[in-house]
Amino acid sequence: MLESPTGRTRLLMIDDDRKLCRLVSTYLRPLGFDLTAVHTGPEGVAQATTSEEPWHAILLDVMLPGLDGFEVLKRIRASSQVPVLMLTARGDETDRIVGLEVGADDYLPKTFSTRELLARLRAVLRRSAATATAEKSAQTPPAELVVGTLRVNLDARSAIMDTTPLALTPVEFDLLASLAKAKGRVKTRESLLDECRDRNYDVFDRSIDVHISSLRKKLGDDAKDPRYIRTVRSAGYIMVGPD
Repeated sequence: MLESPTGRTRLLMIDDDRKLCRLVSTYLRPLGFDLTAVHTGPEGVAQATTSEEPWHAILLDVMLPGLDGFEVLKRIRASSQVPVLMLTARGDETDRIVGLEVGADDYLPKTFSTRELLARLRAVLRRSAATATAEKSAQTPPAELVVGTLRVNLDARSAIMDTTPLALTPVEFDLLASLAKAKGRVKTRESLLDECRDRNYDVFDRSIDVHISSLRKKLGDDAKDPRYIRTVRSAGYIMVGPD
């Protein structure tokens, strides 16, 4: 979940029932939520998409003046994946299905209790936080890669075999890091070449094989019976080291 400078959860409520907005705000404020309410569809779109500080979640009514809740949600989803909990005075299954298909995270009839609202809000916020964490983990490689007794530190650009530091050239380190990150998957010469070229090294196609040969020697590897780097004929190389 996005962090607020105040440490509180920022909610936007788009609903023309002003009394309900005040009730929800009064209930949630002591629980760490700051709620801003607007009362028409166009106002909701504007607040949801142009606020300088992002919202943690949005409570969105279906029946709104100006634009209905489904259209508001479509416009929000064009630029944001903020969690949206839809509210409706109608319990029509079709409305629930349409809302979920358009991109709502959950759906709550307006006969809800404040406790149920709080539970649903916390649930969508947890899911949002878990998704964000998973995406960040997928995008951010670990600082250190471990393959058997080999440890590759990406931040320090260093590698250690058992307790012995390896003296690697910049090209050799990038090749080792690339293979270690893709452990168990074949890396083609072309992909390795592209990654080395990103570093502005003087590297060309067949020189990759020379660098791999040098890297193998420093790893104590045997091309005929490799512990770490195996050649895949007509494809490239693969890191096969023990776990």
